[in-house]
Amino acid sequence: MITYRATLDVADELAHYLSRLLVEERRRRATPRGRRALSPFKQAVLGLRWFRDRTAIPALARDNMISRATGYRYVDEVIHVLAQQAPDLHEALQDAAAGGEPYVILDGKLFASDRLSEKTLNKHGREIDRWYSGKHHTQGGNILVITDHTGFPLWSSPVEPGWIHDITAATEHVLGALYWAASQLGLPTLADGGFQGAGIGVHTPIKHNKTGKGRPLEVDNRTYNTLLRGLRAPGERGFALLTQRWRTLQHITTSPRKIDAIVHAALTLTHHEHNRIH
Repeated sequence: MITYRATLDVADELAHYLSRLLVEERRRRATPRGRRALSPFKQAVLGLRWFRDRTAIPALARDNMISRATGYRYVDEVIHVLAQQAPDLHEALQDAAAGGEPYVILDGKLFASDRLSEKTLNKHGREIDRWYSGKHHTQGGNILVITDHTGFPLWSSPVEPGWIHDITAATEHVLGALYWAASQLGLPTLADGGFQGAGIGVHTPIKHNKTGKGRPLEVDNRTYNTLLRGLRAPGERGFALLTQRWRTLQHITTSPRKIDAIVHAALTLTHHEHNRIH
């Protein structure tokens, strides 16, 4: 075995914030003092190493001289307490409107995960892998994210299996709130072509109709699409902020059913770092 020193590039304040959440969770569970193998602060550092560097949980357990099972249990607890702090959809939209946001951006992403052997039937009645995305040719869970006009992530949705399309996930989880935001808060939404037909207040590119294929769009429609693409482009920054800062999101090795909790937890960490800086 070779031992070495390493530095975790997160602020001490973030680790202390997470450790306070863990203290509250231990109190909620009525955990007797001294019964845990790690202190709340050491458990917080363990969890942040997993999020930040995608360190294997068996390695985290070995570094802290705890069992592998305890390591997995501690990481799950970190995910749980952070995910509980994630912003509510309506609160996120209200805060965006109150902060003077001209619009929000809606986008979806497949978060890759290990294979899960679960079957379902598609719309044609054929049996398919529930978590396999034919578009991305990999296993994973589909998550929707709402960002502000700069691309900073404000909210993330519950997870849907990889074969579910963005518009279907949006209908289930977010469109009702976006209609409310557009009508009551004056906050429209910009989205890509995958959300076409979402409804009033959700602006998507204009596509050719069935009879117009092969002919260019009218100049007004092309101009509209160009402007929309330019305004919507920063939305990609939201996923980059999450997956590059918290590398465990690049490939999730737990069950895909946990993807939304992990993304919610990463969103909480991102918000806390952003608020500390500003």
